[in-house]
Amino acid sequence: MLNDVYNTRIIELAGNIPRLGRLPAPDASATAHSKLCGSTVKIDIKMDGPVVTDFAHDVKACALGQASSSIMARHVVGSTASELRELREIVRRMLKENGAPPKGKWAEIALLEPVRDYKARHASTLLTFDAVVDAIGQIEAKSAALTTAQS
Repeated sequence: MLNDVYNTRIIELAGNIPRLGRLPAPDASATAHSKLCGSTVKIDIKMDGPVVTDFAHDVKACALGQASSSIMARHVVGSTASELRELREIVRRMLKENGAPPKGKWAEIALLEPVRDYKARHASTLLTFDAVVDAIGQIEAKSAALTTAQS
């Protein structure tokens, strides 16, 4: 039922998104866009090695995209690249393959589990995860290119 998707906690998360805005000098920026609903999430990220040290985002999305972005912003700093890649896969499987939601600090994502029944809402829910993984890939590619250039 749609009421399960748009519950009070989802609305609270969507209405209280931390780390809004843009970083002045990010290591990478990425944008994820859903053609289906028009939602867009732009993220800026700074990393020290594999660890996220700063994060900001501009969220123009539906309540589900806002809620997932809100959860991301609450926990992304201090997370590692491999953790965030794994998280994206866990959330994707949760929505598309009836997989279990994440545990630990990301457990709140379980609130988005009812979205699995609404395929048209999957893309907006995954935007923040896709953008973060894209930005991490950019940083790693720059680092690899720099290492190659120095050799």
